[in-house]
Parts: sequence; C-alpha cells; structure tokens
Amino acid sequence: MNTIDKIPTGKFNRTSRMVKTGAKIGGNYLKYYSKKAFDKDYSRDELDESNASDIYDGLKSLKGSALKVAQMLSMEKSLLPNAYVEKFSLSQFSVPPLSAPLVRKTFKKYHGEYPEQLFDSFTAESVNAASIGQVHKAEKDGKKLAVKIQYPGVADSISSDLAMVKPVAVRMFNLKGKDSEKYFKEVESKLLEETDYILEVEQSKSISEACSHIPNLIFPKYYPELSSQRIITMDWMNGLHLSEFTKTDFSPEDGQKIGQTLWDFYMYQIHHLKEVHADPHPGNFLINDKKELIAIDFGCIKKIPNQFYTPYFELAVPENINDKDFFLQKLYELEILREDDSEEEIKYFSALFHEMLSLFTSPFHKDNFDFGDEEFWQKVSSLSEKYSQDQTLRKMNGNRGSKHFLYINRTFFGLYNLLHDLKAHIKVNDYKKYIA
Repeated sequence: MNTIDKIPTGKFNRTSRMVKTGAKIGGNYLKYYSKKAFDKDYSRDELDESNASDIYDGLKSLKGSALKVAQMLSMEKSLLPNAYVEKFSLSQFSVPPLSAPLVRKTFKKYHGEYPEQLFDSFTAESVNAASIGQVHKAEKDGKKLAVKIQYPGVADSISSDLAMVKPVAVRMFNLKGKDSEKYFKEVESKLLEETDYILEVEQSKSISEACSHIPNLIFPKYYPELSSQRIITMDWMNGLHLSEFTKTDFSPEDGQKIGQTLWDFYMYQIHHLKEVHADPHPGNFLINDKKELIAIDFGCIKKIPNQFYTPYFELAVPENINDKDFFLQKLYELEILREDDSEEEIKYFSALFHEMLSLFTSPFHKDNFDFGDEEFWQKVSSLSEKYSQDQTLRKMNGNRGSKHFLYINRTFFGLYNLLHDLKAHIKVNDYKKYIA
C-alpha cells in the first residue's frame, strides 16, 4: 500500500480537496445520465461504485474527522448502497499510512523523543491505519507493544471539517432552525475527545477494570508513562479483526460465544456503568485463537444521563410503547415531539417512531433473540427504504430527538450489525448475572 508523506491540515487545502472530489462526482453523474439516455434499464451500480471510490479516495487523504464520517457511514448497511458500504468499510482499519519519515517526525513532535530513543525496537511501517491514527509494533523490556500515533493536524481540523459537511447534513436530514446546532456540537465534542489520547488511556483503563470479570472478554494493558496527548502505548494483542473473522468458516458455537460476550459487554456498560463504548465497528475488536473477544479502542465513550436512559429504555417494554398516552409523554421527554409541533406533525412523528422503536427494541422483548434472522434485517431494510423515499418526511422539521440519540443509536445499530455478522443467538438478560 502506498504511504502518505503529507496530510492537508489548513482549512483552505482541505476544502480544496473536497471541492475536487465534488467535481469528480459531478462528472460521474454526467456519464451516468449520458448512458441512461440511450439505455433506460442502465443500472446505477456503476455510478455508485464510481462515486464511492472517488469520495473515499478524497477522504482517505484528509484523514481525521472527514474519514471518520466514512467510517460511521460504513456501519449503516441498510441505509447505503452496497458499493458505499464496501468502500467506506476500508476506513475502519485499512487506509494508506504515513510514511516512515513522517511517522518519526510526528512521534518526536508529540513525545519529545524519537521512537528509537524510547523503545528497544520500533517498526517504522504501520501495521494498521485508520481514520484518526495508525498503529506500529514496538518492544521494550521484552514486552511486545502496540503504539498508536495520531495523524498530524487531526485535532485542529475537526471544527473546519464539520463546517464542510454541515450544509450537506442540514439538507440530507432537513434540519431547521438554531436547534439543530446541538447535534453538530455533540459530534464535535466526541471527535475532540477521540483526539485526546490521555483521556482515552484513562477511559480504557477504567472500563477494562470495570468489565474484567465478564468471561471471554480480554483487554490490553495500557502504559501511561509511554503515552502522551497524541500517542498511546498498550500491549500488542494477537488476533483477527472481527470483520476478518466473520469472513472465515467459523462454527455456530464460536459465533454464539463471541456474540454473547459482545452483547454482555455492551449491556453491562449501558445498564450498570451508564456509559458505553460508542464506536462498535469491527476494527475495534479482535478475536484470538481461543475465540475470546479483545476490545482495543476506547476513544469514543458516551455517558448516558438518567434523564435520557430512563425514558429510552422504558420504551423498550412492549406494554409501555403500546400505551398511547405513556408513549406520547416519553416522546416529549426524549425531545422527539416538540411543544411547537402542529397536530399533523404530532400524528406523523408518533406513528413513525412507534413503528421504528417497536422494531429496533424488539430484541429486548424476549429472553432470546436471533440476530442471524434475515426476516428481522429485511424489516430494518424495508423500514429504512420506506422513510428514505417518504416525501412527507422531507417537508417536516428534521430536528427530532435528544442529542444523546446520535451516539446511542449508533451504538445499537453497530452492535446489531456485528451480532448479525456473527449469526449470534443471544440470551438477552444474561448480562444481569455480572452486575453485583
């Protein structure tokens, strides 16, 4: 894989790169409509593949929050054409790394020493490059280590990157008024947290210790003395990325074991710790030869306040969600319904969220749930398609829901997708036995 010798860090340079990407996409559409004019049955597949490729190529050179957006989108398997999912999923753990000279320069800038001064050995070539940083192998005092180095300029470009995508998001989700700013602030604050590697080490140690008693769940040890604001050093962990593992011919028993561990890990965090690893993409998990789950990244942790947690999970109970008055009350508490809504908006969004929440909370309605059930995923895809084409929804004010929905929904949707890939049949309440 080619390496990168320089990352655009200035607002002008990053914006210019995005403008060039936009021009390529415009050219792709011209080619598509030219061919469509002569062949009415001409498929959009080629257009989707070209656009996905050009967007990803533009984002991967920018790194940082721009590439993080692609990573988040790659988890939305039911919302995007397959070409986008496949291309954007590369951002999870396979993007062009920094060149060896730039790695050495960046390490010195962030840590005050060159890597060979700190470690007994250090592999200059990256073994894993993602959206915000890349990982190198190292060794010190006989211990094999993983050293994550943040790309230069990532933290400083977050605000300007979000400013670039904001107009697109406003149009896509039909956001109106100043109230929409809360969503962008939530994303910005989380991205800034992800660039604070001192915070990540603290979060990693805290959750590792809190969840260490859950069977089949492994965490690396972290080394604060070998870490800094933009560098993290931890134990090197052997295993396959979860996405690589699910492409193997794994047994139903292994899928079941790993899936149950993953579910218990997440439910324990949500219901006991009231904070959760809110970045459940397969690049953040490894599977070792004992079929144990290894969690390796805690940069994105979402704290769940009680004023959101309580009504959110009250609506996971069928009796509550089907009680019209109770349901409406919770929609107001969760900021899905607004005091200035018209009767039409109340009726429309009540029906929409009743349908949506009834489906997405269905795993909690029974003692066991089969995430490999294709009928469930067909319902999810059908619902997504239904509302993506709904002209009424496009006319409505899209400012719906507490800001906390952004990362909680992302967490559940990502978790559900991982469990689906594992074809896991889950014991829904099994996690409770790990809560003292």
